[in-house]
Amino acid sequence: MPDSVAPGDSSVSAETPSGKDAAYENFPVGSFLLPRHLRPHIANFYRFARAIDDIADSADLSPEEKVARLDGFERTVLGQHPDSEAYATGHRMRDSLTACGITTQHCVDLLAAFKQDAIKSRYRDWDDLMGYCIRSAAPVGRYLIDLHGGSRDGFGPADALCNALQVINHLQDCRDDYLTLDRIYLPMDWLDAEGVNVTELANDRSSAALRHVLDRTINATAELMVEARRLPAGLRSRRLAMESAAIIRIADRLLARLRRQDPLSDRVALNKPEYLLCCAGGVFAGLWR
Repeated sequence: MPDSVAPGDSSVSAETPSGKDAAYENFPVGSFLLPRHLRPHIANFYRFARAIDDIADSADLSPEEKVARLDGFERTVLGQHPDSEAYATGHRMRDSLTACGITTQHCVDLLAAFKQDAIKSRYRDWDDLMGYCIRSAAPVGRYLIDLHGGSRDGFGPADALCNALQVINHLQDCRDDYLTLDRIYLPMDWLDAEGVNVTELANDRSSAALRHVLDRTINATAELMVEARRLPAGLRSRRLAMESAAIIRIADRLLARLRRQDPLSDRVALNKPEYLLCCAGGVFAGLWR
């Protein structure tokens, strides 16, 4: 693939597929719990988010080229690339948003986060990290709420859940993120307070000091989950309430796993029976909310 894609070049895709799909995620994407007629729109949103995330994570593109391609996706979603097949996924996303009457802002926020990923690799403190998550994760929950008719509690509980899921993912991948992308999503002031050199993230086992930082991050994420647990009760869609209840259970289990296991030693994840149990629990919680 060429290093750059001209705005009007329809001969080559702007995408850089990583091979990751919905099976890679910690949470169900467009699962059977959600209304059948909305699943194609959710699939479009996931493909869009996956495409722009892959660009930001590409090892073959310079930061400048990543930002240029993400700018192209932004112009496409905003209707400023009417003839460019290089951004076909963006065109499908715009068509889906138009059909559902949903704002483009959720997609624009995601793009802003991934442009930031292209040029920023450290976060000075927890608030700085949350500022990133509110653009990289919260738009997913906001989109789903808008698609399913809203929430009586606004976006707050969904933001908390999505931000928590993002940090959980960063904790799971902290070693790989550092080794492959030189990115660190642990607050730098917490690392500094424990005297942890970032090179420790390349080790195959956490030191006692790094373990303190991981635990502090887990504790802060657990506080987000307190607000997140309000989400299902406020949703107007019972099906989305079921799905969100399942995701809350998945997040709680992953946090418990991260407290016991070392993400530098192994990929911390749920097995299939645990995952299905969380989904079943979400169904019952949604039915009895």
